[in-house]
Amino acid sequence: MTDGPVLVWGAGAIGGTIGAFLVRQGHEVVFVDVDAAHVEAIAAGRLAITGPVATFTVGAPAFTPETVEGRFRRAILAVKAHQTAAAIRALAPHLADDGAVVSAQNGLNEIEIAAVVGRRRTIGAFVNFGADWQAPGEILYANRGAVAIGELDGAPSGRIRAWHALLRDFEPDAELTDDILAYLWGKTAYGALLKASAVADMTIAGFIGDPALRTLNVALVREVLAVAAAEGVRPRGFNGFAPEPFARDDAAGIDASIAAMVAFNAGTAKPYSGVWRDLAVRRRPTDAAAQLAPVLAAARRHGLATPTLDHLVALIGAVERGERAIGRPLAQELCAVAEGKAG
Repeated sequence: MTDGPVLVWGAGAIGGTIGAFLVRQGHEVVFVDVDAAHVEAIAAGRLAITGPVATFTVGAPAFTPETVEGRFRRAILAVKAHQTAAAIRALAPHLADDGAVVSAQNGLNEIEIAAVVGRRRTIGAFVNFGADWQAPGEILYANRGAVAIGELDGAPSGRIRAWHALLRDFEPDAELTDDILAYLWGKTAYGALLKASAVADMTIAGFIGDPALRTLNVALVREVLAVAAAEGVRPRGFNGFAPEPFARDDAAGIDASIAAMVAFNAGTAKPYSGVWRDLAVRRRPTDAAAQLAPVLAAARRHGLATPTLDHLVALIGAVERGERAIGRPLAQELCAVAEGKAG
């Protein structure tokens, strides 16, 4: 029995980019997305990848969740974190008994996926490339970034080696890791900076590199790292982000990591975070709270305070509801919390 087509559930920035490269490399791919116009464009051969990394157009079978049929041994779930619960329930009937779902998402969504399809059929993945959905059939691939995949228990297996080989047809430097949770927690710590840059209405590089915001940046990262440590996870770094100096409050090491993160993000065609795009451009709810929910829940279990993360989530919620506007005042408000000066 062959593995059959790869089911890509969520054909936006992440799923659309990965899937398009797999199609170009000769793999059979079936796309599923809730945007009917996007689905129509893909099925008509008009899935265009644009930007400085690559420019090409492909097509493949594409369906909305209500119209897709069949069962698949290989599935990539690439929806926003807050869409995970609904998406995995819709995907589950299409997953073969001996199949597996790879979570190519931001956040710790593997927990929610495993609760529906089982831990045995759940595989963790980490992605840090830059991409943005522009319009139906058009995705900007802004910059390459670290990619890793691994079994949740870290055990080597034939299927994980096959998945790794598949991902390398998208990102040649994709890593096969025995500690995928370390990458996911590392991305969550780094991701807190990206979320804060969104409420500040600043580019990622500008926010991380602003000396006036250094205390805020350090507080956000260290709160996530403290929870990770309580969970028994030692986060891994990538693309300039080095968790270790933040964890041990090594000022020189933190400065070096900040400089490296600024350099990485300054060289991308996607200067703003995805959360910023949702708030400022698409004017829709973000997945920020969903990404941080497992962290905050774990913090409560361990009796850890996360005031800066809590306030960040609250501010994003207020912006989504139209009660606040993104901008420098929100960054200053977060700084006051990070510095313990909030009233």
